[in-house]
Amino acid sequence: MSDYKFNLKQNYTFKTGQYFQRGWQIFQQYLWQFIGFTVLVIVISAFTARLPYPLGINEDGQGGIINGILSPVLVAGIYIVAFKIAKNRIISFSDFFLAFNKFLPIFLVNLVGTFLTVLGCFLLIIPGIYLAVAYLFGICFVIEKHFSFWSALETSRKIITKKWFAFFAFVLLLGLLNLGGLLVLGVGLIFTIPLTVCIIVAAFEDIVGLNLADTQSLESEI
Repeated sequence: MSDYKFNLKQNYTFKTGQYFQRGWQIFQQYLWQFIGFTVLVIVISAFTARLPYPLGINEDGQGGIINGILSPVLVAGIYIVAFKIAKNRIISFSDFFLAFNKFLPIFLVNLVGTFLTVLGCFLLIIPGIYLAVAYLFGICFVIEKHFSFWSALETSRKIITKKWFAFFAFVLLLGLLNLGGLLVLGVGLIFTIPLTVCIIVAAFEDIVGLNLADTQSLESEI
């Protein structure tokens, strides 16, 4: 549990261009490893999708329990490496798997965040869109600030709500970036997915700040 407190009364300037530039700087420092790990994640997802239903996915697109459990943690590994690069830490390929040391809060922040977003969409659409954007930093607070899943979601929501429309435009741009990756026969996603994570980390770095003297290491957590 973190003792970090963000001053929710504090205002901030949203710098879209700076976040894309800084995200690219982070990404290119470990470019081939980011791409290689993303390929691995896609291969694992494809394999688990072929498992018998409901562990895998049936012809109607239902099921996928294993993929739903593993994918958030694997993607969280990209966040971990991006944060380490942003803090000028020594990194290795094995760092991509450190997210398994925080499996439960990462899984819960994804599960609960997704559930509330879908529920919001089901009830009135607009609340779901609001939460989909507002929870963008949830995973960052779990990884970088060691928050519990609920504190991570709520802190993310409160911070992002202050500049929600700027974040909404930001998320749309990230969506267009990944749409471009998808249109290149889907192959571009191995490039745009980790780049997207690096851009989000860059935004978090500027708005919230990083633990430059972090004593609660992921490597030591069980």
